[in-house]
Amino acid sequence: MSWGATFRLALSSLLRRPARSGLTVLGVAVGSALLVALGSIASVAESRAVEHFGKGLPVGAIKVADDAPASWQLQTDDFQLAGHKDLNQDAIRQIRRLPNVRAVVPIQAAPVLVVPPSGDSFGATMAGTDLGLGADSPVSVLAGRLPAAASLTEVAVTQSYLDHTHPGRPPGAAVGEAIQVAEPRVEAPGSEVPFRPRWFRAKVVGVVSQDVAGADLLVPLQQTTAAREWELSGAAAPPGLRGEGSIRSPYSALIVIADSIDTMHGVRVGIDQIGFATSAPEHVLAAVLRYLHVVDIVLVGIGAIAVLLAGLNIANALLTAVRERRREIGVLKAIGARDRDVVRWFLLEATLLGFLGGVAGTLAGLLLAQALALKVSEYLTQQGIPIEALRLQDLPYAVVLLGVGGSWLLALLAAAVPALRAAKMPASEAMAEL
Repeated sequence: MSWGATFRLALSSLLRRPARSGLTVLGVAVGSALLVALGSIASVAESRAVEHFGKGLPVGAIKVADDAPASWQLQTDDFQLAGHKDLNQDAIRQIRRLPNVRAVVPIQAAPVLVVPPSGDSFGATMAGTDLGLGADSPVSVLAGRLPAAASLTEVAVTQSYLDHTHPGRPPGAAVGEAIQVAEPRVEAPGSEVPFRPRWFRAKVVGVVSQDVAGADLLVPLQQTTAAREWELSGAAAPPGLRGEGSIRSPYSALIVIADSIDTMHGVRVGIDQIGFATSAPEHVLAAVLRYLHVVDIVLVGIGAIAVLLAGLNIANALLTAVRERRREIGVLKAIGARDRDVVRWFLLEATLLGFLGGVAGTLAGLLLAQALALKVSEYLTQQGIPIEALRLQDLPYAVVLLGVGGSWLLALLAAAVPALRAAKMPASEAMAEL
């Protein structure tokens, strides 16, 4: 028998009893859906927990302050400072040369006064960074988009801005607003205008999930550079505050992205040896990830049990089919079919059942994971813990492949015994019922 003839025979066998075939496929789909949903939730929960402890920053993110480290700095997740040290381009170049450093992102902060459309002004912090880093950017968007890399009229806002202007509303509520921002400058004592602001108008183009330097606004680096130059150009600014070699660093902080959590500590050691204090939630993350791995094992184990039960369902259906098809097996052997042809028949039938059930279950599992993640995100946002909802690119593709491939492979394994039993059936015994 050719492969084509065997496939048509397997397909006709399934269509002959659509109710049984449909229930078998449904059983596989339920098991696969549970495996994919639980596996996706477990995987995404781990990454979201890492982002939460890192205040929205990616895995392996290390904050670098413009201070020298205290002697016990590496024993804690927080900054332990031992005095100011300039954070400049030379420091960035040294850090970039360290092993396992994927990116170094400069942060420059400036105090501003923000006037939203409501007119209720408030003091805020504007953080500037390089927004043209692409995949290496540590910033992720909750709504809208990031400002253009060189724009001086676009800003993104953080959760703290939303708390001031749109408490309790979704992130997208601020996108599209026109705001006014004042950059302050202190003049000399006795001046007619002791406090002289410089204003600019900007459009809110996005909302980001990160807490970057405690900022309310996120802008391109050129914007904060201009703001700091204006602030330090005032007559009241001491001469020591004007210039890169002064007690005020060109950059407020750096965000250093290590290759992974496993290399984070080594990168921190290297930055410590260069002479800068660091902060990273590596100790907390290590403990949290250990517990999350246990949860992963439990959730995936539950899903695997569901898929195993679906496999037993396939085995039971095919064993029943062997008893019902004794005459067909006898006729096939009588006209020259070999044992391997019979095995191929039943294995192809199991392949169809496993593949159809795996695809349907995987799609259902992804939809279920998306729905659950959305509900969890809404609940945590209401509780003051804004977490980005599950996106398509966040889905663990290994779990998706396991949902389809695992169902197919388990179906083949479940069909092995019924297929061999059918193949070993003597033709005379099968023909005796004719």
